[in-house]
Amino acid sequence: MSAQTTTRGNDADLAENANGAQRLHTTELANEIEFLTARARSLGSGRANNMLAELDLKVRSYSVLSLACSGENPSQRELADFLSLDPSQIVALVDQLERRGAVTRETDPRDRRSKVIVATTAGRNLYKRAESIIRRAEDQSLSTLSPQERETLRDLLKRIAF
Repeated sequence: MSAQTTTRGNDADLAENANGAQRLHTTELANEIEFLTARARSLGSGRANNMLAELDLKVRSYSVLSLACSGENPSQRELADFLSLDPSQIVALVDQLERRGAVTRETDPRDRRSKVIVATTAGRNLYKRAESIIRRAEDQSLSTLSPQERETLRDLLKRIAF
C-alpha cells in the first residue's frame, strides 16, 4: 500500500469517526447542561493550552498569573478557593511561575503567617502576551456567537459561578 493510499485511508477513517460522533448530538446526554458546560470547558481549555504553549504556559498557570497581576495580591488560599483547586496544586503553579521570575511570594500584611502572590515586572509582561493569546482563543471558541450572545453567556456563567 502506498503512502498516498494510507493517507486517504486515515482521512476516511477520521471522517467516519467524526460522522459517528455527530450521530451522538441527538442523545439525551448532548442536552444535559453539566455535560455541555464540561465539553465546552474542555474544548476551550484545550484550545487555549495549545495556543499558550508558545509561552510555556497553560490555562491554570495563566489563571494564577492573571490574578497575581490583578493588583489584589491574593493569598495562596484565596487562589485555591477562587480557582477551585487543591492548595497543593496552587503551590506547584506558584513555584513554577516563581522559578520563571513571573511572581514572588510576599508576607501578607493582613496575616503575617500567610503569603500573597505578587507579579513581577517580567510577570506583568508575560501576562500581557498571554492575555492576548487567551482573547484569540476565546474568539475562536465563541466564533459562532454574536457579541450580544457572548455577553449573555458571560453574564449567565457569572451568575452560576458566583
